Amino acid sequence: MRPRYVHPLIRLAHTGPLTIRELAESLGRTHSAISQTLAGMRREGLIDSEPGEDARTRRITLTERGRSLVPFLEAEWRATEQAVAQLDDEVMPHSLSRAVIATTEALRRRSMKDRISDLIGGAMPPQPPDDQKAARQETTGDAGGPDDDADPDAGSTTSGPGANR
Repeated sequence: MRPRYVHPLIRLAHTGPLTIRELAESLGRTHSAISQTLAGMRREGLIDSEPGEDARTRRITLTERGRSLVPFLEAEWRATEQAVAQLDDEVMPHSLSRAVIATTEALRRRSMKDRISDLIGGAMPPQPPDDQKAARQETTGDAGGPDDDADPDAGSTTSGPGANR
């Protein structure tokens, strides 16, 4: 059983048949991601589909096999939550769950990119020495010109690690 099948199986067990769009929205996923997940679930005999309200839609249903897995999956989910709570209690005062939540909230308030940019300040990656510029001009055919020393990214708002420069 792939972990990505668990939520759709449980949701369908509780709601009954749903369209791909309805299922995607209820799980907070994209239509494309759920469609790919459902294709795998269909191959494994966990779901089926039936005609929807019009010819453009299909309603996803659980097969008997899919339905039979739901009680175990729900029990496993509850046991996982309990195990995480026990682990949190064991490693207190550094609760893993609270640390993840706090980190996620902090990054929502201010992204990692912004934090790094602030610490770097206006630093720019080093430019190649003039002799490397000349060699590059010879291989690319760029003759240079009056603006050759101008910063090509002067108007760019992209900065930080991984930015194209």
